[in-house]
Amino acid sequence: MIDGLFASANYQGVKKMLDATVLRQEAISSNLANVETPHYKRVDVAPTFASELAQAIGSGKGHNLASVKPTIQVDRTAVAQNRDGNSVQLEKELMHLQKNMVAHHLQTQMLTGTFNKLRSAIRMR
Repeated sequence: MIDGLFASANYQGVKKMLDATVLRQEAISSNLANVETPHYKRVDVAPTFASELAQAIGSGKGHNLASVKPTIQVDRTAVAQNRDGNSVQLEKELMHLQKNMVAHHLQTQMLTGTFNKLRSAIRMR
């Protein structure tokens, strides 16, 4: 039972998504801290992570997920709005922060559901 819960592609995928959410929080924090730093370039989780994760989950094998790791990269789509070359926009970062908080909440709820299944099995319900 325990191996089935924790080795499943869904559980492993949610863990990877949570890892990316935590890493995105670090990126957003860095962006907000450097909102007025000249020539600072906005960073975010690599855009390829989502497609790699979807492909690994789609295979249905949890062990494929081990090679999928989120990384932080410079956001090449962010354009500097001022002459100082800084590509961070405060309003957009605050929006990303809110979206990331909602994603974190959802992912922790999904993991809690898995743990509740295990708790029920232990209590023999």
